[in-house]
Amino acid sequence: MDTGAWDADFRSRFERHEKELSELYVGLYSNDGGAWDSFVKMLYASWEARPEKLKDLDKARMQAPDWYRQRDLVGMLMYVKAFAGTLKGVRAKLEYLEECGVNYLHLMPLLESPEGRSDGGYAVSDFRTVQKELGTMQDLSDLADACHDRGMAVCLDFVMNHTSEDHPWARRARAGEKEYQDRYFFYDGWEIPNEFEKTVPQVFPTTAPGNFTWCEEAQKVVMTTFYTYQWDLNYANPQVFNDMTDNMLYLCNQGVDIVRLDAVPYIWKALGTNCRNLPQVHILVRMMRMVCEIVCPGTLLLGEVVMEPSKVVPYFGTVEKPECHLLYNVTTMASIWHTVAVGDVRLLAHQLEQVFSLPPQYTFLNYLRCHDDIGWGLDYAYLARFGQKEIPHKKYLNDFLTGKWPGSPARGELYNDDPRLGDARLCGTTASLCGIEKARLEDNREGLLQAERLDGMLHALLFTLSGIPVLYSGDEIGAENDYAYHQDPMKAADSRYLHRGNLRWDKVKLRETEGTTENRIFHALARQEELRKEHAVFDAAADTWLTETGSDRILGIGRYYRGEKLLALFNFSRQVETAWIRDREDYVDLISGERVSEAAVMLPAGGFRWLLCVFDSGNQ
Repeated sequence: MDTGAWDADFRSRFERHEKELSELYVGLYSNDGGAWDSFVKMLYASWEARPEKLKDLDKARMQAPDWYRQRDLVGMLMYVKAFAGTLKGVRAKLEYLEECGVNYLHLMPLLESPEGRSDGGYAVSDFRTVQKELGTMQDLSDLADACHDRGMAVCLDFVMNHTSEDHPWARRARAGEKEYQDRYFFYDGWEIPNEFEKTVPQVFPTTAPGNFTWCEEAQKVVMTTFYTYQWDLNYANPQVFNDMTDNMLYLCNQGVDIVRLDAVPYIWKALGTNCRNLPQVHILVRMMRMVCEIVCPGTLLLGEVVMEPSKVVPYFGTVEKPECHLLYNVTTMASIWHTVAVGDVRLLAHQLEQVFSLPPQYTFLNYLRCHDDIGWGLDYAYLARFGQKEIPHKKYLNDFLTGKWPGSPARGELYNDDPRLGDARLCGTTASLCGIEKARLEDNREGLLQAERLDGMLHALLFTLSGIPVLYSGDEIGAENDYAYHQDPMKAADSRYLHRGNLRWDKVKLRETEGTTENRIFHALARQEELRKEHAVFDAAADTWLTETGSDRILGIGRYYRGEKLLALFNFSRQVETAWIRDREDYVDLISGERVSEAAVMLPAGGFRWLLCVFDSGNQ
């Protein structure tokens, strides 16, 4: 391969990774030298196509490689259409996002996908075209430029496990072209698919049972792990990896800073396995990490790994051979809502203890709600110590958070309910699950203030944890469930649209009106964000630990960094509780400004305290 004309920056980065990258690639693809040569040419072509302004941004971020671990980073996740209609509309609202304290903008899937057969944009028919109703690729690039000018990073989903059945590759596969059938998993009959079904779990057993679909046009069976219109890609074919990596780099060259690798544990399939988290998956992700460090080193990989903790952490890779820069803290999210329902913090504390023991360079995205449902992937072996059994406990959680349990203030709906297994997941906005919706409907002033307090406490917990806190669009004003989806035939069967409603800009305006829920929540979160930026103790490098509170209703978290010590207390009870502090330093309540020195600290129902002790003010 002639590399004589290569740019010096590209050459130095490529040579730094060449040995490992080539060994992994050629080892995975059986010494296919032609595919490797094509892969390298594609990398350099992507580098040449990268705009100079993005190359400058790469260089700046390389000088500050921990830029994404700073305590002033706050994310927001949104659907473009629900937030502002179009990409141009989002660009026009950047000032509002700045007011929200947001400098990490996650745009939900916006690439071309068939209406009604896309799973919310997760069945992509063209990786280089934006959905027409949202705008154009130029609009995306312009939005990214505007975000960069304001110091904001842009995250976009990259759906890599599958394509839409309408993707050009899939259309050619349906028409009988073997080259394109080899990009998927096609079988002449059901013999091999039936063997897969013996070991591969179903993702959606009620709404999309099975892992294979009969393709009438091709007269063959095709693998469809998720929905029938999402055809799994065969990453054992090097052309698939080459072309999908090319698609990813194309999006990076539009200004995407964080690539969310959707459903990454599923991307390698092997007969006789569960087709989850196979060793080859980690090889692929490691190669993608090196690709980014060569072509677009200011870009981050965010892994969507919705698995138990033991399966999640390996996607960070190792210090010497890193994989994803960021991972979702999905178990903490589920544990938080479990704790809201039961009022007992022991499971959450147990789970956080595991997170706090991880290397500090591991960076999680922390969130209360996202576009998806809440799945109850909890540590049931631990809960068994307290007499809890998985199926009845899940039923209690769902009953409480849908408001069926007597006295529950929560309002949510079930998703993918499977009565046969006694299992279901949960949907709803943060505000509605906290009780704001119910209290407003009942004109219950005391209940409303308590629900708002719980909402604020959960967000304070989010901001207390190391990592990147990510808000779901609308949470900044206490947006409630949107039941309009029931009347939309394209959405009615999917209860996740309960929390995917359009942002009510008339409600947003109420953030300026004193005495409204929107005003109280907006300014409470803004204050928390300001304090997090202001105090070094919230830095990602801080020591973190669980602290004893004397109550199973109160979670206690300690943080220490550069002479600042934070004692964060969170009352998950629905009544006033007392935390007992063993160490008797003099603290200041960061929210109220009050001094706290006594051993007993009172917390209202759903309340929190951020107590700060400064040992060396000159070292902050």
